[in-house]
Amino acid sequence: MTNGGAAKRGRPPVWIYWIVLPSVVMVWALISWFVQSALLPSPLDVLDTLMREASSGDLWYHLSATLRRVVLAFFLAMSLGALVGLAMGRSTAINALFDPLLVLLLNLPALVTIILMYVWLGLVESAAIMAVVINKVPNVAVTVREGARSLDFRLEDMATVYRFSRWQRFREVWVPQLFPYLMAATRGGLALIWKIVLVVELLGRSSGVGFQLQLAFQVFDVATILAYSLAFIAVVQLIELAILQPLERRSSRWRQPEETHA
Repeated sequence: MTNGGAAKRGRPPVWIYWIVLPSVVMVWALISWFVQSALLPSPLDVLDTLMREASSGDLWYHLSATLRRVVLAFFLAMSLGALVGLAMGRSTAINALFDPLLVLLLNLPALVTIILMYVWLGLVESAAIMAVVINKVPNVAVTVREGARSLDFRLEDMATVYRFSRWQRFREVWVPQLFPYLMAATRGGLALIWKIVLVVELLGRSSGVGFQLQLAFQVFDVATILAYSLAFIAVVQLIELAILQPLERRSSRWRQPEETHA
């Protein structure tokens, strides 16, 4: 896939990042030097804190705890949300039954869900995961429902003529058409889930990035707050670059053959 193809889909060229990100760091360093306050540490101070936390092992312990919760909640929310969305998009009766509940959950604040799960289930890992899943499932379901509603009926007719099995129909007809919607739900899901996980950890867990942010906040340790935040942002961005973008390019080649050979 060429840079031109990426630009057509709205992605900026890679060289933009090599200009914008260093510029942001330079502006940050200048403001920090001018302010001279512990409440706005310099990039070098944050890097020093990051290296110190990494060398002690605390960074990897808390980062892995948060990442484990994110991965588990993500797969549960995506699986359940995709099934609900597909059923609602393909069945008018199921959509009428679940739509009011979906609207209710979409408007339920994440903080309320987290507190209720901790009150009902206790300060346990299952309550933390459940709170994240409940907050994410409605978003996935809404996105996949729109994709299910837009499935091409002509391809359905073709599958019927060629006597596709249920598995063949799902794999060869539905998944390729639903893929853009699943990717949208995946990207939005990662961005939303890790933020909710941090709140879950801040309120009721004794490990994870959110827990460390709480400790740092209590003593106004901005360098530690930024160090842990940037570390996990880097992990999420690595997942985007190493997994999501290649998967999207590979799975959408059949949709844009002329772009691939451009």
